[in-house]
Amino acid sequence: MLYTDIPAEQLQKIKTLGQLKAAGYEPRSVKEELRANLIKKLSSGEEVFPGIYGYEETVIPDLQRAILSRHHINLLGLRGQAKTRIARLLVQLLDEYIPVVAGSELNDDPLQPLSRFALDQIAHHGDETAIGWLHRDERYTEKLATPDVSVADLIGDADPIKAATLKLPYSDERVIHFGLIPRAHRGIFVINELPDLQARIQVSLFNILQEGDIQIRGFKIRLPLDIQFVFTANPEDYTNRGSIVTPLKDRIDSQIITHYPKSIEIGKSITKQEARITKAQQNRVKGHELIHDLVEQIAFEARESEYVDAKSGVSARLTISAYESVVSAAERRVLLNGEATTHVRIADFLAAVPAVTGKVELVYEGEQEGAGGVAYRLMGKAIRTQFLHYFPDPDKFKKQKEKDPYKKVTAWFSDGHTLDLLNDASDAEYKRELNQVPGLSEVVNKFQPTPQSEAEHLFWMEFCLHGLAEYSLISRNRLTAGLQFKDLLSSMFSGGGFSLSEDDDDDDDNDRF
Repeated sequence: MLYTDIPAEQLQKIKTLGQLKAAGYEPRSVKEELRANLIKKLSSGEEVFPGIYGYEETVIPDLQRAILSRHHINLLGLRGQAKTRIARLLVQLLDEYIPVVAGSELNDDPLQPLSRFALDQIAHHGDETAIGWLHRDERYTEKLATPDVSVADLIGDADPIKAATLKLPYSDERVIHFGLIPRAHRGIFVINELPDLQARIQVSLFNILQEGDIQIRGFKIRLPLDIQFVFTANPEDYTNRGSIVTPLKDRIDSQIITHYPKSIEIGKSITKQEARITKAQQNRVKGHELIHDLVEQIAFEARESEYVDAKSGVSARLTISAYESVVSAAERRVLLNGEATTHVRIADFLAAVPAVTGKVELVYEGEQEGAGGVAYRLMGKAIRTQFLHYFPDPDKFKKQKEKDPYKKVTAWFSDGHTLDLLNDASDAEYKRELNQVPGLSEVVNKFQPTPQSEAEHLFWMEFCLHGLAEYSLISRNRLTAGLQFKDLLSSMFSGGGFSLSEDDDDDDDNDRF
């Protein structure tokens, strides 16, 4: 049986160097290990990076080519593009267990020892040298680059305490305290946000990447470290804190550009996977697919918004946090009203403003508008965009009143009626308020005729009202505890009314009056 075919349970029974040699073990570099295991997965049709959506035709093929080429990798992209997640998944391409000299702090290969400790152990014990087994999860090291990171942190330094304890002179290499990188020998080392690392610290990585050795305080030692480096970085034109120095960038073999989801469906898959929704929340709150669409649409609108800094990007964390907030808003209402279950509402969607405000970097115009105002605008645009997927465009009927499917609804508001939808209203109160609007239920039945529960029907009725407000057929006023819908004209005279997106132009105003 080949060594590579030996099951993990049997491998861990090997306790000495002699037994390891007898098993046919041969050293191989971590890059060869990644390459070999990737080849196995590709050949068998196994999914290599599970849980990564939207990169099937772009990032993942580039990453696989880099691994097959034995390259150090830099994942370059805006925040929230799964760069760190991808780096952590590389661990699954490592062997489940590898042998190490027992007690070695550098994970020394028994047949290719590096450290003084391992060399002395093998010289003294020979084939009886004790062997340990290192699981692949222990071969991953990650460091967030911050301005206070030092060469000693990454590479190492002379340790006076160690020298005193062992009664060794400073000229003895055994007084060295190794940093994170030497301790990652035979594993994967990830530096997140590489541009944040000071230039002089980046310089210390040159030799490790190219020649594979390190220098510590003038010690004449050469450690040919075996490490797969993965870096993550934001584009240089975004970060104001630094950049990757050119010689280091030159030594990183493959730079892979990441990106945001290109479709609503991909974004939904990511959010559903990452959102932390408990079983209790799932039992209390019944969702609707449209809420997922609206949440994802916020991110798409934000990436195109004139108020949001495009260089900063809009993280996938925005949609994840927003969806969690939507569910929690509905859950809070259930608990306050003493009900067993409820259905999500558009009001719950609008309650997710706090989850949006901290996730977008605003340009000057956005700062003038205010974070909350920008968040409301983005949500309004999301409603406006999604409305056309389910109901006809209200703009088409502004000059054809006789064909207007919304005429009965808008006429009711024109007669001076108002509708208050409070955030914490019980399901019975919510139903009573919506059902008092004549024609609203008929519009839903006409354009959403698929079989649906009463709760879903009421949800569509509320959505229709918000859509009409976005297209300025009725007005919507923010109340302390909810929203009020009323006639647009009377609202304008009273100084109230708002469209979350406020995207209408002067021509629309001329058409209305």
